[in-house]
Formats: sequence, structure tokens, C-alpha cells
Amino acid sequence: MEDEKRVGEIIIDRLPVGPFETNCYLLSCLGVPDRLLIDPGAEAQKIWEAIGPAALRYILITHGHGDHIAALDEIRTWTQAPVGIHRRDAWVLRRKPDILLEDGQILNWGPISVKVIHTPGHTPGGVCFLVGRFLFSGDTIFPGGHGNTDLPGADEQMILTSIHQKIFTLPEETLIYPGHGRETTVGREKGSSDYPFPFSWGGRSLEP
Repeated sequence: MEDEKRVGEIIIDRLPVGPFETNCYLLSCLGVPDRLLIDPGAEAQKIWEAIGPAALRYILITHGHGDHIAALDEIRTWTQAPVGIHRRDAWVLRRKPDILLEDGQILNWGPISVKVIHTPGHTPGGVCFLVGRFLFSGDTIFPGGHGNTDLPGADEQMILTSIHQKIFTLPEETLIYPGHGRETTVGREKGSSDYPFPFSWGGRSLEP
């Protein structure tokens, strides 16, 4: 594995793929026969070899940018695993997703709950996945800053609102696994000055 970390019963394999070194995450849990795959961004063969003989319970997509989904069609065909993406980013897929994700939705993976957290701003349908004390944040938040908001459909005030309302309200020890680069924690990011308080806070809803 490119980078493997075991925390309690969950094993997290980080596979940087493609020219942007997008983090594809493969999650295993002791006693659970199938695995989770998050953001198959490129290098389908590399991801396929990492999956090995285990079945996939879900293929989960944090957002619809090409560097996070370029290997999706091949992995989906090979594994026949259901694909989940937020409805506001689903239009980018060549085939309809099996699951249209919504804020607060819970996906069951054996005894473990995977919570969907809608965090628009980088894209309208950007989401994070909370698995125990691990947050897979896609391109919403990185060590030392938020995701790019200079792209079509992006909104800096919205991404800051997402971070303050949805991520900084999590326990400070929550580990953040971003779409690029190494992990950080909620507490570390809250303590930085890289996330100015958004003028749009004021109870503004992030839905639909």
C-alpha cells in the first residue's frame, strides 16, 4: 500500500493517484468482509490491485471534479459496487449514481455508520464523509486552508460557511483526511487564521 494507517479496528489506505496526486482512500474494518472506496481519481489498475479480492460496499465520491472520478467507470464496472454522490454533482457522471447523497444521511457499513455532510463551496455538491472520528473531506478543507474557489460553481463564502458550520463544530480530535496532501485535525485547523469568519454565517442554510 502507498500509505496505510490502522486506528482501532479501521484501516485506512491512502493511494495518491494521477497528476494531481489525488488521495483515493480504501477503508477496511476488522470483522467486516467488504471495504469502502472514496474518490477513485485516476490509475484504475493501481486502485484495483489495492482492492484485491475483497468486495466493495460502496464507492463514495466527495465531489464531481475529474481528478476525483477519472477511474470511477472502470472500478465501477470491475466491482459492481454502488456509487454515491450528492445530487448537485451527479450530473458529471457518465452513468447515473446508485445513491443520491443528502446532508445527514447515514450509510451502514457493517456495524459502522458513515455520515454524509454536505459542504458546498468548492462545488455545489461537495460532501465530506464522517466515519467514526475520521473525516474524509475531499477538497473542502486541507491542512492550512480551504479548497479552490476560483472555479465555475465555487463560492468562497459558501465554503467558509460550510467549514465553520459543519466541520469546526466536530470534536477537535477529529482527524481530517483531505483530497490532496496529508491529514490534519479539526483542532489544528480551528486554531489557524486561514478561515476568516464568513459574513454569510448568520444561520444561513447550506441546503438545498
